[in-house]
Amino acid sequence: MNIYSAEFMRLFRLALPLVLTQLAQMGFSLADTIMAGRVSSVELAGVALGTVVFWPLMFLVSGVVMAITPTVSQLRGAGRLEAGGETVRQAMWIALVGGIVLVFVFRNLDPIYHLIGVDPEALPVTRAYLLAMSWGVIPALFYYCLRYLCEGSGWTVPALLITASALLLKLPLNYWFIYGGYGVPPMGGEGCGWATVIALVYQLLAMLLVVRFSRIAQAGFYARFSWPDFGTIRRLVVLGVPIGLAIFLEFSLFSSLTLMIGRLGVDAIAAHQIASNVGALAFMVPYALGMAASIRVGTNVGAGDLDAARISGWVALGTSLLFALSAALILVFGRDLIASWYSTEAAVVALAAQLMIFVAIYQPFDDLQATAMGVLRGFKDTRRPFLIAVLSYWFIAFPVSWTLGFGYFESLDYGVYGYWVGLIVGLAIAAAALLGRFIYLTNRPDRVKALAAA
Repeated sequence: MNIYSAEFMRLFRLALPLVLTQLAQMGFSLADTIMAGRVSSVELAGVALGTVVFWPLMFLVSGVVMAITPTVSQLRGAGRLEAGGETVRQAMWIALVGGIVLVFVFRNLDPIYHLIGVDPEALPVTRAYLLAMSWGVIPALFYYCLRYLCEGSGWTVPALLITASALLLKLPLNYWFIYGGYGVPPMGGEGCGWATVIALVYQLLAMLLVVRFSRIAQAGFYARFSWPDFGTIRRLVVLGVPIGLAIFLEFSLFSSLTLMIGRLGVDAIAAHQIASNVGALAFMVPYALGMAASIRVGTNVGAGDLDAARISGWVALGTSLLFALSAALILVFGRDLIASWYSTEAAVVALAAQLMIFVAIYQPFDDLQATAMGVLRGFKDTRRPFLIAVLSYWFIAFPVSWTLGFGYFESLDYGVYGYWVGLIVGLAIAAAALLGRFIYLTNRPDRVKALAAA
């Protein structure tokens, strides 16, 4: 077995549990959508309006503490995993402060919803849902801190087992709380929130046990209590804020495009949602590859082996590209069948099938940029990738989508297709820029050492 095949196998063992973990996490929202929708459209709308705010902001803060992963992986590579426990204890202070801010935000969003003009009939459901969900914010963020410790240590299986079992716990709780019974009144959409909170607390408790009674115990998380160390916190914030903002910016770009497409009618919205959902499912693979690559690159950088870090990066990017091309072929040739799984309305299926061609076109660009982000995180390079994300998503993709989709120029009015063209252009530029950044770093060992020491 040559060095590239061996690296692929290491990457695959790390990435597969991460892919399944992300899919299980998506199951939380899917369960809420299906079960709340069976009560009424008002309950479904209320949950959707809460979800579209809750998860992007959660990903923003959880992205900040994701600085744990490259930090711990580099410590592991340097043979200093025992220092990882202190890193996590300091990251938990960040999670606590960020969580308190989020709780306040989630409990005081009514003015924003009124300003937007949200349907007043759905607002009570949204308010109750977010109030319930706010109780799970800090447990969820603490769980992410411990999960990133495990992943930075090269162990991705615990997150899969815990998330999958949490989903199995949430499903019956969802049914019980939404529809009521056995002493619990029917809560509708609010019940989704309380079921999720219990699942999030379970995840934290399970991960606390894993960190205490497994090989991760050597990281020393339970060794002592630590008051805030503002030097360590500053380093984590400087490294993590660009990660969180980059994730948030991409997430919010898709949300903004969905809102803009809302003006084109019900069929366009439905078709766009189908295409977006298919794209989101495919995205789990390159996203997980990026997380796995961050671990592998960080470990090699920590060990002082830049050549191995370079190989880890190229194997991850090559694997991501091969997956993207395979997914694109499946989407092109199976688009009619896939669209028919989501809807029985001929007009929606036809338009969704056409949009999947755009999803197929952007696959190589989206997959490469997602994986490249993870590769660069392994080098602790987060600020430049963040600037690339801002430029690509909001200064290129958004205005191009706005121009081509909104029909400001009669000759450039492409409707829903225009929005997807803008997305493709932005993702292509992001992929090229991030790939260029990776090549630059692998030829600048002095810069890699400077980033590792920061």
